[in-house]
Amino acid sequence: MTAQADSAAGSPSKVRAGLLLGVLGVVYGDIGTSPLYALKASLDHFQNTGISSWEVLGLLSLIFWSLILVVTIKYVMLVMRADNRGEGGILALMALAQRSVSSPRMHGFLALIGIAGACLFFGDGTITPAISVLSAVEGLEIVNPAMKEFVLPISVVVILGLFFIQSHGTGSMGRLFGPVMAVWFGVLGVLGLVEIVSHPAVLMALSPSYAIGLMIHYKWLAFAALGSVVLAVTGAEALYADMGHFGARPIRLAWMYYVLPCLLLNYFGQGALVLSDPAAIANPFFRLGPDWMRLPMVILATAATVIASQAMISGAFSIARQCMQLGFLPRLTVRHTSATEEGQIYLPQINSALLVGVLVLVFAFRSSDALASAYGIAVTGTFTFTSVLAVVVFRRQFGWSRWLVIVVFGFFLIQDLVFFAANALKIPEGGWVPLVLGLALTALMTSWKRGRDLLLDRWKTDSLPLSSFLARLPQSRTVRVPGIAIFMTGNPDHVPGALLHNLKHNKVLHERVLFVTVSNEDVPELRAGERASVSELAPGIHRVIIRYGFMESPNLPRELAALRNQGVDFDPMQASYFLGRETLVAARVPKLPFWRMWLFLVMARNAVSATEFFRIPSDRVVELGVRVAI
Repeated sequence: MTAQADSAAGSPSKVRAGLLLGVLGVVYGDIGTSPLYALKASLDHFQNTGISSWEVLGLLSLIFWSLILVVTIKYVMLVMRADNRGEGGILALMALAQRSVSSPRMHGFLALIGIAGACLFFGDGTITPAISVLSAVEGLEIVNPAMKEFVLPISVVVILGLFFIQSHGTGSMGRLFGPVMAVWFGVLGVLGLVEIVSHPAVLMALSPSYAIGLMIHYKWLAFAALGSVVLAVTGAEALYADMGHFGARPIRLAWMYYVLPCLLLNYFGQGALVLSDPAAIANPFFRLGPDWMRLPMVILATAATVIASQAMISGAFSIARQCMQLGFLPRLTVRHTSATEEGQIYLPQINSALLVGVLVLVFAFRSSDALASAYGIAVTGTFTFTSVLAVVVFRRQFGWSRWLVIVVFGFFLIQDLVFFAANALKIPEGGWVPLVLGLALTALMTSWKRGRDLLLDRWKTDSLPLSSFLARLPQSRTVRVPGIAIFMTGNPDHVPGALLHNLKHNKVLHERVLFVTVSNEDVPELRAGERASVSELAPGIHRVIIRYGFMESPNLPRELAALRNQGVDFDPMQASYFLGRETLVAARVPKLPFWRMWLFLVMARNAVSATEFFRIPSDRVVELGVRVAI
């Protein structure tokens, strides 16, 4: 898909309609379902004072300018220019920013920013299915108030079905996503336009004076309302994160010429309805349009929210794989659900964790209004971290002047912090959920990264330099036996512990030996010819370094078989893989705090085996145990 996307995106004349449909189905599901709850949640702040026309206009103005400033200018026009070999997303931006700095301290700070943003994305991915499905099914209450008691059970059934089908892949469903979302946005626009034609005075909200007037008059209450206004821009990060799948041009075209106009028409249509009928504030979305359309709209909205949830779940799978490849998560099971698309993956551990989290939120909050309080923290936190990383990239990579970066991204950073502060007011009401989840995941990832770094340092200290081993090998009279031995090693300059254990116990060395190191690079994918490098260290002994980008999944046997093109005679039927199986324990004087050590050891014991992760045939693996204290 990526190659096709790039080709289409690079065409100056046209973009294929099928690609635009794919963009609608994958990229805009989250932001496209925001009209279900964004304006309603914003209006709820003013119900105690009585809703007047200028309050409705002020909120509409805030929503309009948020969509223009945050989504259109910040993401579509600026941030999407910062691609890492065509890929987007906060981790790709983090890798790009790290490449621009040389200071280890700054490198670590940028890594923390990127990981914190990724952790908040997981929080967003947990809340999105819960609030989207609940808000759609709640439309049944408008069709028939007696259906209220069925909203929760139906929502749970929809969510369970959504997560249970993940293992089958989304390729077949994906072909339906685009047309469904195209219909969804079209219906949003038409319903809003009809109401606007009846009450055109609502278009006065296009003027920023109404937003400014609302903030000046209500001050603290208007500031609190910003926490709900930001719900209109949830999903903006998806525009950037999915850039690698479709290319920047189709995403920009779909936003500017279809998605944005339809969203604005619907928001202003809801506002016009509330101006003409204040009772519609109970649920302005589902009251928009004739009565006979309400049940079909519930069905269509449910389909749209399932698609939005699917996009977030798939995004969580991709982010988790990127974290693994960058060394922030232990090895997890990665199953490919498509024989042709590398990006279509299924991670059962992540899927189960998300399902549990979503169900807990549904049963704990029980309504979309209650969940709205928990939603904004994750979104605005990710916005803020993206702005911080963008400052570094645009200053160092694009050569912007210091003052230009300060003026442009300083404005966006202040805007993001204001939104974040407004959502911080909701922490007692549920905003603590994504915050706690993000902090917990950050603690897990940083503990794993620190533990792995200490483990590598310990290996370097205890290992024998490879040059010394090779120098003494001719005089050692070691018996060479037929076959190929592949020794996995994290440090290509030192002898793998598995080889030393094999020599100690079996007293033999194979005729052909490959020291294989898998290196994870800070680019999404490696170009042709960059995957493997081979060097001959001694007769029959080669060092092989295999590189993967953070968007790729390892397949070691396939890469080793490809070494024939580089002069290495590799026969998979003669190959034996020697792996070290470490038993990790805490040292007498541990270098990690107790809680970090405990987290690291738990994750290490539950990590997927190297055999499964690297797709090595299990009947050709020899594991040699070693006890390591850190």
